[in-house]
Amino acid sequence: MSLTPNAVRTMFGMNASQDNPSFAPTLQVIHLKKIDNKGAGQDERWKVILSDGTHFLSGMCATQLNNLVHSGAVAQNCILRVNEFIVNTMGSGQKIVIVLGAAQAGPNPGDRIGAPTDVAKSPAAAVTPQSQAGGGSAQSMYGGAPQAGGGGNPYGRPSPGGGSGGNPYGGGGGNRYGQMGGGGVSSAPIVRTSATGQQITPIAGLNMYSNRWVIRAKVSSKSSVRNWSNARGEGSLFSAELLDSSGTDVKCTFFKEAVDKWYSFLEEGQVYTFSGGRLKVANMQYNTCKSQFEITFDQNSEIHLDEQGGPEIRESYDFVKIASLESVEPNAYVDILAVVKHVGEPTTIVSKKSGKELLKCELTVEDDSGAEVRMTMWGDTAQTAQQKFGNSPIVAFKRARVSDYGGRTLSGQNFVVQPNIPQANGLRQWWAVNGNKSQSRSLSSAIGGNRGPDPFPQRKDVSSIKSEGLGHGEKPDWLTFKATITFIKKEKQGDEGAWYTACANADDPCRNMFKATQTSDGNWHCDKCQRTHDTCVRRFIFSGTVADDTSTSWVSVFNEQAETLFNGEAKADHLYEQLINGDGRDLYDSTFMKATYTDWLIKCKVKQELVGDEQRVKTSVVSLSPVDYAVESKNLLASLFA
Repeated sequence: MSLTPNAVRTMFGMNASQDNPSFAPTLQVIHLKKIDNKGAGQDERWKVILSDGTHFLSGMCATQLNNLVHSGAVAQNCILRVNEFIVNTMGSGQKIVIVLGAAQAGPNPGDRIGAPTDVAKSPAAAVTPQSQAGGGSAQSMYGGAPQAGGGGNPYGRPSPGGGSGGNPYGGGGGNRYGQMGGGGVSSAPIVRTSATGQQITPIAGLNMYSNRWVIRAKVSSKSSVRNWSNARGEGSLFSAELLDSSGTDVKCTFFKEAVDKWYSFLEEGQVYTFSGGRLKVANMQYNTCKSQFEITFDQNSEIHLDEQGGPEIRESYDFVKIASLESVEPNAYVDILAVVKHVGEPTTIVSKKSGKELLKCELTVEDDSGAEVRMTMWGDTAQTAQQKFGNSPIVAFKRARVSDYGGRTLSGQNFVVQPNIPQANGLRQWWAVNGNKSQSRSLSSAIGGNRGPDPFPQRKDVSSIKSEGLGHGEKPDWLTFKATITFIKKEKQGDEGAWYTACANADDPCRNMFKATQTSDGNWHCDKCQRTHDTCVRRFIFSGTVADDTSTSWVSVFNEQAETLFNGEAKADHLYEQLINGDGRDLYDSTFMKATYTDWLIKCKVKQELVGDEQRVKTSVVSLSPVDYAVESKNLLASLFA
């Protein structure tokens, strides 16, 4: 196997692989050793020495390569193609390479190739571009030239308030961490210099092995301030997403005092330089940015407005057509370019998880794929949605979250109205010709309705509940099937009918949903609102069986779905009144009888629940839709010839 000649010396003189993206050397791992991490819960680290057969260079494998070590792809004497790396300078002046991306480049020869020597001790490595700056004077931690007057601002510009421009922490040197620089060597993977003379680290070059960096980025989005409270205390926070000229974005968070200092200062669309933040590995369950890290800034971080702006910093998109969303898995994130066809009224809902009121607004968006979908906006965006999205603008939605709530729906807060991108011109011309005349197909159920059935291609059958083991995960599973109601259990032991007694309070927090218990004086008490009323509201609750040609299953039915099942002709309170009057038994029985052996498109939630001391899988009906036999026949024919 041939190694790349002079590769180690070339790497030694670079800051990062971004310096020359075409440079992906083939090297040999001549040493691999696990580093003992004494801190509990820390990721393991692997020391590595890379050789080109002539010289070698010490370094580390980034944690994302641990799986290659475990699989044996990275091993002693193996051959690797290193396609992404950065070169850091330690406090002692030693240079190390951090391998961020690599792949096997051939079989393991089993022995060391050549007789490599330390590249740092070779004559050509004595002078490097990074070590030419400076002599013995104190230098900024970012590699900038020393400031006149003995210790300049670490950002290479005068500090606010004039003076000699000292360390913001009162130190005597230019380094904001108080370290005097003999040669002023920066450990950040610096790849370019801004117009103000600052050496800038690209967001893609951030790494856990260096905390001395400056990024120049645009605030692409900023959240509202949120308050939190837990056992450790309380405070406030907000988050923002930063985008740099390379097209990489990163999420950052500000807590407590940092909220007071930076929230009003940071504006969406403005460009700033950022430093002094703390990196951590991103939780990709809640983070959709491209960077594998998140940044936490505090009140001592340094953030400066870049008055030149950033015309070269533009969002990059990976658009998908709305019609293709049917094949996208729920909880995935997509970029959508669409026309806002309709803007609904802002409405308030109560979160089941937190009990707090949330403001939302539903948009209907359409593109030239012949489909439309519902997009939900939240919070402040929902409040101003009719002003922002009126008159059918073209909008680029960045990283909208796909949900199967009501067919296929989207939600997101990151968007650009009337984006200046080539793709928008074609969509704008299409809309000008077609406008509201287009016959688009909706992937979402009606706005404001309950969870609607899934599209025909995503339907399952009743047997899928058991065959796919639905309901056994931490979160509930959802499925839609076409089935027949074969049995309804309308009698309950010790009760007069298939209902429960609910609180008479129609307002928050009860909304006629929570159970009310009759007291000894004949009134009704609700534990939710801690109020007593002289009456109650009865709401349907019963179980039954559904069947198709594959299986039969028990399901639970609640009030809204029961009223749909009864075609809106029966209310629990009305049936109760008829029963206690003595002449309502026939009406009660016939109501349930008419609903038996009817066909429906049924969407269910399947979840494991604790009943007594036993875990049981419970299937609950969340929506019932009448079968449109004409549409059903067309779908069946289309599936036969697909």
